[in-house]
Amino acid sequence: MRAMVLEQPGTHLRLMRRAVPQPSAGQVLIAVEACGVCRTDLHLVDGELPDTVLPMTPGHEIVGRIAALGEGVQTWQTGQRVGVPWLGWTCGACRFCRSGRENLCERARFTGYQIPGGYAEYTVADARYCFALPDGPAPECLAPLLCAGLIGYRALRMAGDARRLGVYGFGAAAHLVTQVARRQGREVYALTRPGDTGSQAFARSLGAAWAGGSDESPPQPLDAVLIFAPVGELVPAALRHVDPGGCVVCAGIHMSDIPSFPYAWLWGERSLRSVANLTRRDGDEFFELVRHAPLQTAVHVFALEQANEALDKLRHGAFQGAAVLRMAAPT
Repeated sequence: MRAMVLEQPGTHLRLMRRAVPQPSAGQVLIAVEACGVCRTDLHLVDGELPDTVLPMTPGHEIVGRIAALGEGVQTWQTGQRVGVPWLGWTCGACRFCRSGRENLCERARFTGYQIPGGYAEYTVADARYCFALPDGPAPECLAPLLCAGLIGYRALRMAGDARRLGVYGFGAAAHLVTQVARRQGREVYALTRPGDTGSQAFARSLGAAWAGGSDESPPQPLDAVLIFAPVGELVPAALRHVDPGGCVVCAGIHMSDIPSFPYAWLWGERSLRSVANLTRRDGDEFFELVRHAPLQTAVHVFALEQANEALDKLRHGAFQGAAVLRMAAPT
């Protein structure tokens, strides 16, 4: 099979031929149809994540068909379409797992980071950490839901019942969470890179009540802000736009350092919190929601061997929505 492999941080992925992996007990072998290109993949490639396992095949927004079952797997059938997310394995025994917070598991392992991911024609996954996906939609349209959609959904849940919602960084996650928020009757205020009129127009096309640069102020105070851009300087700015009692949710796995700011900007029972990974409950709820009301995914499709190009375009904000690698027939 073909796979794009990271051998050293700060270098390009290399196209390699490898043996098709075999599923161990409790695992499934997946013939990959498509895999989303996430900003977390950029952080991995750029060496910004600790404890990276190398060499590594990135990719944690995987859509594919089950090609083989490992010993003991009874919940899936060959040919079934599944999705594989970022959270790939947990211990099930630590205090977090036992209290329904498996996203904080002390021994968790993550797809495309410690477990080989979906920038490949085949991959294996823990059968417990796969989600059933519909057969109808094109796989490239489903792939962004496996991280951008799931993390956006978890971040939105953390915002509580906020009616006026600010969103910093209008990329893959933001364009999906905006659709969910609008269906829930919330107002969305999109804040993009200064001067990025394309992203602002894209946000308005999805129902945003207002869109402007991150150097601007929304037309009215916000009840909550979701930050998807990995820029720590946005946190104090967001706090200044949040009403007393509101919250700021940092939704990325990596963010540059947050600069100091006056306590007065936090005072008034404002809160600041982060999103860490996801739980299987998040996935079950989110995909049930999507089943009843499908989301429009804006995708830009690349071939597997174009993964470096896709990552570079993502790094420079060269497109709206999400990048996805679409596999040819597996070899």
